[in-house]
Amino acid sequence: MDYSKLPTEKQNPRTAVLDMLAVEKILGLMDREDLSVPRAVRRVRRPMARAVGFIVSSLKRGGRLFFFGAGTSGRMGVLEAAECPPTFNTPPGLVQAVMAGGKRAVFRSKEGAEDREAEARREVRRRVRKGDVIVGISASGVTPFVRGALQEAKKRGARTILVACNGSSPLRSSVDILIAPQTGPEVIAGSTRLKAGTVTKLILNRLTVTSMVQLGKVYGNWMVDLQPRSRKLRERALRILKHLGKIPHGRAESFLTQAGGQVKVAILMARKNLSATQAASALKQSGGFLRKALSRTR
Repeated sequence: MDYSKLPTEKQNPRTAVLDMLAVEKILGLMDREDLSVPRAVRRVRRPMARAVGFIVSSLKRGGRLFFFGAGTSGRMGVLEAAECPPTFNTPPGLVQAVMAGGKRAVFRSKEGAEDREAEARREVRRRVRKGDVIVGISASGVTPFVRGALQEAKKRGARTILVACNGSSPLRSSVDILIAPQTGPEVIAGSTRLKAGTVTKLILNRLTVTSMVQLGKVYGNWMVDLQPRSRKLRERALRILKHLGKIPHGRAESFLTQAGGQVKVAILMARKNLSATQAASALKQSGGFLRKALSRTR
């Protein structure tokens, strides 16, 4: 393969004299280059919407969401998976990330790990089952680790999605959906932790947030499924409960305690004069959607 022809490896003519510029000039140049990122995200809205459809359908049926990647791309997947439980109260196994080179590679670069296609296949065979969704993340679109994961996942009956800054990726034939934002050459040729990393982060944010909204994890724009396990998060939970439950601070604390820290249950208790058990049952009957539970419960 001629790697020099990959979009992520090309030299950027606008930054050809980067090493000769003053600090403010470098910063300004990076600002201008980063303007391509939101434009690139907008252009892939349609495949992102299709991907969300796959994810929501899978999770509703008991499937799981996996991110597979190496290097910067893999770390983006790790970050996304790690943020879902505290933000949306998802079980730890619902959204998972598999990093080439294992957990140590999250903190210390293992560049050769991206070539371990057999490792990816083993991880898929060990973890993935029919009905899951696999998101392969590869800025170049040619990473062997991601290729192995996607191909093996497809064999096992999982839905496959590729996020790559390469619309001509040879992996596109291995996936159900290709999300290929085009941000152009990097400020430093080949340094995909820059624009490619930023655009990947934005896309993964959209996939998880939109999916969780569709699953009832948000009411309006309130984080009603958060886990209040720190002082800051408990205070946030109380603010949400006071606002949506229309109650003073003291009562909010009481309801949140009775609800075992479950904000949606506490809101139903406050708004509908229910016990914790009754509120939890009403929420379950509404598929976890607080708005439905509020409208149905008399």
